[in-house]
Amino acid sequence: MRIRMYNGRILTMEKEDGQLKEWFFGEVWIKEHEIENVICYDSHKKELVEEVFDKEIDVKGNLLMPGFKNAHAHAPMTFLRSYADDVSLHQWLYEKVFPMEARLLPEDMKWLSKLAIMEYVTSGITSSFEMYLNLDMLAQAAIETGFRMVLCGPINSQFGTAKEAVSKLKDWYDKYSGGKYNDLVSMQLGFHAEYTTPKEMLEEIAILAREKKAPVYTHNSETKGEVLECINRYQMTPTKYFDSIGMFEYGGGGFHCNYLTEEDMDIFKEKGLYAITNPASNVKLASGIAPLTRMREKGISLAIGTDGAASNNCLDIFKEMFLVTGLQKIATEKAEAMDSDIVLEMATIKGAEAMGLENCKTISKGQLADIIVLDLQQPNMQPIHNIKKNIVYSGSKQNVLLTMVNGKILYHNGKFFIGIEKEEVYEMANKIAKRCQL
Repeated sequence: MRIRMYNGRILTMEKEDGQLKEWFFGEVWIKEHEIENVICYDSHKKELVEEVFDKEIDVKGNLLMPGFKNAHAHAPMTFLRSYADDVSLHQWLYEKVFPMEARLLPEDMKWLSKLAIMEYVTSGITSSFEMYLNLDMLAQAAIETGFRMVLCGPINSQFGTAKEAVSKLKDWYDKYSGGKYNDLVSMQLGFHAEYTTPKEMLEEIAILAREKKAPVYTHNSETKGEVLECINRYQMTPTKYFDSIGMFEYGGGGFHCNYLTEEDMDIFKEKGLYAITNPASNVKLASGIAPLTRMREKGISLAIGTDGAASNNCLDIFKEMFLVTGLQKIATEKAEAMDSDIVLEMATIKGAEAMGLENCKTISKGQLADIIVLDLQQPNMQPIHNIKKNIVYSGSKQNVLLTMVNGKILYHNGKFFIGIEKEEVYEMANKIAKRCQL
């Protein structure tokens, strides 16, 4: 399949001299799963093309750019949307979420993930970094819909003994890492959090990470209470404890990272760890504001995630981008904090790097065709003074016209092309939610 997307503004997200390149008028050719060619029009004039394509799409002056990367999510938690609201993280998790999740069947997780994927593509998200109880069901959902997904180990005390849990993690990793199972699905090592994972299990995971020479990801320092409890147990913060047992010898990162100390940040920098912020979830649960400005000053790589629909409740990367910059301006009392270029890079390039998707970062020849089209002919995008700032400060899901993953269009002009009718997904999600209610 060859596709030509022409007559568009193109924001490649490539860099030149350390700065993001500006957009230009041009077109993109896709062959099978990859970007075959990127053409810049001379003086905004369309070039004549004598090529044969299976499909041609007139972008009509709208914006072509790489898809957004949701660098932390729990797709099946869509069944908890607007169910466990207005409570603290501890109460939310132990009194609402865990009891409801215990009622899920494996097949439920596939249906609920499909609902999340539908929401992702309407937000211009072309890949997500997913942690949940049954990774096989998430992988099936991704493959059946054509969505790109990076799995992250959900290991905690619910997975049995330390050896049983790590054996399961190893099996998943051997199956999915590096896209061995399917080119849409890959995996990184991970565990839920320090406070849900026994010491013996954490030590076994660290050993596995060193054996596999693999990065490790986990929820880290999301709340003050979590950090204080870890200090009481180990006389160290979570980050320092993980480092002390050799968890991050080959990199990795943390989700949330609201309460990193200066020493924690030094470890993040030294080990090349990614801090993945989830501002909407953290605001809603009153968990805190991550010190992203300080992290960036220290040279820590940053990315953005939505978290799950139980705590957000909206899987909307535009909202996350605005909150990333807005909360940093409030926290630092500096209007110049977290410029839109930085935030846009976090939502695309840095997210891809954190997830191990080096071939999905930019609109460039040879990169995978994970592309979105944003509608600039909407009031919130006019006038076009600065497209990048428009995306971060005024953009919304209403601007997403098209979402392409791996060279296949999954969403276009309000319609889904994911191999199943949306009504069937909605019906199943509601049945599951009703059956699981306490």
